[in-house]
Amino acid sequence: MITNITRRFLAIFISSFFVIWRSRRLRKWAFIPALIILIGYLLPQKMVIPVQGATTQDWNVASFWAYPWGTSVTHKGIDIFNPRGSNVISSTYGIVVYTFDGGKGGKSVMVLGPKWRFHYYAHLDSIDAFPLQPLKIGTVIGTVGDTGNAKGKPPHLHYAITTPFPYPQLYDKEAVHGYKKMFYLNPDTWLRP
Repeated sequence: MITNITRRFLAIFISSFFVIWRSRRLRKWAFIPALIILIGYLLPQKMVIPVQGATTQDWNVASFWAYPWGTSVTHKGIDIFNPRGSNVISSTYGIVVYTFDGGKGGKSVMVLGPKWRFHYYAHLDSIDAFPLQPLKIGTVIGTVGDTGNAKGKPPHLHYAITTPFPYPQLYDKEAVHGYKKMFYLNPDTWLRP
């Protein structure tokens, strides 16, 4: 299992394709799922730092894929440190897939953005978003906190980007869980000017 959201997304996509393909009446529309995927990749992606007032100095570049990292084994995102209650904003435009309160991420929000990338915001103190909410860049989705497995640590936003479609060039045979790097993208790459 790569990520739950990746598994669910691919299951829905593949199931939809096969349902369309199995029906003789609908078969002529089998290109629609592929067209939707293509359009998603063509959408331009502009990103901002997802914590209001934060700069590139507020996270450690080396924290992405850091090992060992507690029960997660490897750290699949970056931690952006800022005072509790600082606004967490959408780093890109997109749509809220889900909000959740529990697990390692504590209060968290998942957003589907351009290029079929899922943006994960975790350890929030509060959530100000709801499922299927359309977002513009800079829309407030919550506040910085220390929920989940960050309890007792300095307040920060855990920010990760995942993709349901692998990037084979990111495979790392040297890293722990290096095959998973094909599905996790380093946010630092897009957040620097």
